[in-house]
Amino acid sequence: MNIKQRIQLLLSEMNRGVYEKEAEIGLSLLAALAGESILLLGPPGVAKSMVARRLKEAFVGARAFEYLMSRFSTPDEIFGPVSISRLKESDKYERAIEGYLPTADVVFLDEIWKAGPAIQNTLLTVINEKLFRNGDRELRLPLKLLVAASNELPTQGEGLEALWDRFLIRIVSTCIQQEEAFYKMLLDDCDERNTVDRQNVHASEWQISNEEYDEWQKEISKITVPSEVLSCITTIRQNLTKVDMQESELHRNVYVSDRRWKNIVRLLKTSAFVHGRTEVNITDMLPIYHCLWSEPDECAEIRRIVIRSLFALYVKDIAAITSSLKSDLKVSRVREALDRARLNGDRRDDDLLITDHFYYQVENHGTGNTYIFIVDYKNMKEYNAKDAPAMGVMYTDPLNPKRTIIRAFSDISQMKEEGAERITLYRDDRHLYINGVRFPMRRLKKGEEQQLWFGNLSITDRDYEAELEAVTGKINRLVQDLSENIFASRTDVASIVQYVATIRKEIAWARVDVRKLCYGDE
Repeated sequence: MNIKQRIQLLLSEMNRGVYEKEAEIGLSLLAALAGESILLLGPPGVAKSMVARRLKEAFVGARAFEYLMSRFSTPDEIFGPVSISRLKESDKYERAIEGYLPTADVVFLDEIWKAGPAIQNTLLTVINEKLFRNGDRELRLPLKLLVAASNELPTQGEGLEALWDRFLIRIVSTCIQQEEAFYKMLLDDCDERNTVDRQNVHASEWQISNEEYDEWQKEISKITVPSEVLSCITTIRQNLTKVDMQESELHRNVYVSDRRWKNIVRLLKTSAFVHGRTEVNITDMLPIYHCLWSEPDECAEIRRIVIRSLFALYVKDIAAITSSLKSDLKVSRVREALDRARLNGDRRDDDLLITDHFYYQVENHGTGNTYIFIVDYKNMKEYNAKDAPAMGVMYTDPLNPKRTIIRAFSDISQMKEEGAERITLYRDDRHLYINGVRFPMRRLKKGEEQQLWFGNLSITDRDYEAELEAVTGKINRLVQDLSENIFASRTDVASIVQYVATIRKEIAWARVDVRKLCYGDE
């Protein structure tokens, strides 16, 4: 049995009798193996404490500590009372820690933000360094996982930022959403509090021993991080500075500390180890959105940022293919239009100046930097007051803001450029009519020679269909790999499918352009 199968079996056992908490339990186990902590944010009664109890079952002979915080909680209740005997015999201030947090493998602290400053300050060292100072001794704690829970975020301005930052993974835990799972929960007679000791059931098959845990930590440290993953992290970091929020036109700058990014990399290495790899893969990146949000309303958008970053390389490839394809299509159309004009003996436009290979210039319009696509001008109707004009759009060239482009479309809905103005178009031998106003076309001046565009520009010899097929295959493989990530939730997979659908639409439109280029289809 390989490590992935082992973890899958472990998670299957831990999720038995628990409903719609796969993400919480799975990510809690990931945090435990990485030596990190997790915070569950949600209302009372959504099985947050059960998650911590199930995590105890992951480890052989694990000891657990559970406590409900209040503003009256004291350090004695968490870390153990002061030992009176040690104080009398040796005059040393030490705590009797047996049975309290310092001796536990798995800790659950409910209503964490209600703890007083003395408890919170001690927890900073406990969570981050796994150390506890007891008198004049510094103890290395057996702590594998600390699960905290709350139904509210920490109050700003009360000095809780440092403790909040210590919880690497943050999950919004909700009530059961699916009715079928809800009914099963209602009819389940098993009471978690009265369950026979589950640790005795096939313990040897799936529980993790302390020796294994220590050995796994060494193996996780050896996992490498390739440049592809680092590049993806950079993309995510850049996008976190301008997170789009729903129902708001404002962008939010989400702060993630350097320490959190360092710990995130440890989490990625752990995920790679669990999946049986010696190198972090791009698929390990998916769950890290749980590590990046500060407010719950940021979670969905940050997940989209992470997903887009995973596919960014392929989206870039598609954009490059599409750009080259459209350029070739422009060349093909202009060449066909000019050839058709020559065959038909149409010499009207021979003296029109060709600009940037594809355009004729309209004089005396706006700033004088207005251009119309050659094919559109050649295919346009001659001026006749009895005929309906052609419909077109006028927009600022996105590649050159000082230039205005005119395109004629039979279907205006094809126009995607922002700020496009709808117009009517006619032409005659020497003019273009824009909304009924006549403008001359720029012609070659005496002694001015036409720069033959086809001498400088030709159709590339690329197999666009093969390129699109190759990138489609890579996208499909990535989708499959992401769906097989142990720590990906059903919601994560659904979000991936939704996003990839938009990519596939772009590929479909590119294939339409391929047909136009190869077969002249419209």
